[in-house]
Amino acid sequence: MTPRIYTSHVPDVPILNTSIFTRLFAPRASGDIGGFSASLKVIWRYLSPTEFATTTRPSAKKGDTVLIYSPNSLAWPVALYGSVAAGLRCTFANSAYTSHELGYQYQDSGAKLVLTAEEGLRTVREMFAGLSLSKEDSDKRIVVLENNLRWAGGPASKTFPDACGLVILGDLLSRSALKLEEKFEGSAANETVYLCYSSGTTGKPKGVETTHQNMTTMVDIVSGFPPLIPGEQPMLGILPFYHIYSVSNLLNYLFTVGCPVIIQTRFEPVEFCANIEKYKVVFAFLIPPVFVVLTRHPAIDKYDLSSLEYMLSGAAPLGADLVKMVQQRLLSKRNPGGKCCITQGYGLTETSPSTHMLEFHDADRKIGSVGHLLPNLKVHLVEDADGQVDAQEGQPGELWIHSPSGYLNNVSATKNAITPDGWFKTGDVAIRDKEGHYYIVERVKELIKYKGFQVPPAELEALLFTHPEIADAAVIGVESIEQVTELPRAYVIHAHPEQVNSAQAKAVFANSIVKWIETKVAKHKFLRGGVGVIDVVPKSAAGKILRRELRDLAKQEVARGEINTGFKARLQFTRLLV
Repeated sequence: MTPRIYTSHVPDVPILNTSIFTRLFAPRASGDIGGFSASLKVIWRYLSPTEFATTTRPSAKKGDTVLIYSPNSLAWPVALYGSVAAGLRCTFANSAYTSHELGYQYQDSGAKLVLTAEEGLRTVREMFAGLSLSKEDSDKRIVVLENNLRWAGGPASKTFPDACGLVILGDLLSRSALKLEEKFEGSAANETVYLCYSSGTTGKPKGVETTHQNMTTMVDIVSGFPPLIPGEQPMLGILPFYHIYSVSNLLNYLFTVGCPVIIQTRFEPVEFCANIEKYKVVFAFLIPPVFVVLTRHPAIDKYDLSSLEYMLSGAAPLGADLVKMVQQRLLSKRNPGGKCCITQGYGLTETSPSTHMLEFHDADRKIGSVGHLLPNLKVHLVEDADGQVDAQEGQPGELWIHSPSGYLNNVSATKNAITPDGWFKTGDVAIRDKEGHYYIVERVKELIKYKGFQVPPAELEALLFTHPEIADAAVIGVESIEQVTELPRAYVIHAHPEQVNSAQAKAVFANSIVKWIETKVAKHKFLRGGVGVIDVVPKSAAGKILRRELRDLAKQEVARGEINTGFKARLQFTRLLV
């Protein structure tokens, strides 16, 4: 039987077999860079396309890998595109990594240089010491992305004392510039340019080999879709640059539309609101935790956010109820007829990343959908693990996407995730409606199996977000050996933590949430594993809930007798109150 393969409603676009640097910055007319005037300021109004196109070669040879370890900064894209122009591979590390975590990625990626922010320098040196490298040897492998912005025409500042004697970005920029970037034409476009590490759901992070062609293709298919960003209106960059969501959308894509980006080092609610008011930000790429802040934080009432009319969420599911709560709060402070369009997209590190996007004109009509499939892509919805049974129209199935990606130095992981004919198994359950809009229902491995029923954690989480006293929430399944099943258990953060500062107060609040959920859902979705009140829901930098950490926590609680997985699970609350 021929499998049912879905394509986009938008015609395919031609793909250029060239390097991502050439695609973005090659002159297309007299005096322009990448189709835009050389005088256009695109990042924080300091750097122009010309300045990116004349960056310098770090002390590494073509094909070597460099690791960028830094929070968002003006230097970050310069380090990235300067390295790419020099023919180097780039891998990006979470700026919150410890020396041990950083060391794993440094070794696994085969990096030869580390480009680090000043504040990350001590961690980098600890990493090298842990790898038994001498200070003299390790210092040869470090380039410091200093806070000093004199090289960009900005304000000067003192260099971090620990950086003395090291190569700094300003040094590199003072050397002779490349006259022409390294070319990756034709089949050479299939060479790896980015090594983005996927957190995955099991095992250690895996390096996804993303090619020049992957990146140029993503630029072109997104550009071929209905435009996301109003031309040349400022956009706020709060997503961590080291995540492929940012590399693709905040960096690569912005150079195709000439949109200024206001760089924020990391997300902080007051600064977020102040920047929107100051720069009249129209559009922002966001993640679900930011939308939770928009429903609760007092800074929302202190700043004028009326310019922010378009928001696109990614990296994790965004529930329809949360969208409505944000819209209600923001629109209540605007004139009648004000606009607040919130959509979301879908993609993974392994798909470079975007595969689906909801157009703004469908924001309210298709709330909760990740939108249409982007052009040039093919998907398959399957009911079985082998992909032999198609999901019926309108019914859930695991989403498979035709993708050429693979994992660095990990043949077994590549084989488990990608079929011999190139289908990447996303692990996400999706539904496609009659109009071709897709809805992500849940992760295959995260569905809670309660006595023959499937309970989607995301559904319960979206419901918990609507509770006025819950600031954040996550749901997992707790194994019950006695009942031979899994019990749904929620972990929540109280919106006012000072109100639950004792074990008894937490128990009372937890019990109230268990009872509240029972008024909202079918019986098989009851929180029979109880509710835990915690200080923070563990998440990745992109906003994905780190359920493995919560499962480990639950196992410890079960071992201590704090979770009753027997037939009378609710007795735990009675015991806690005594």
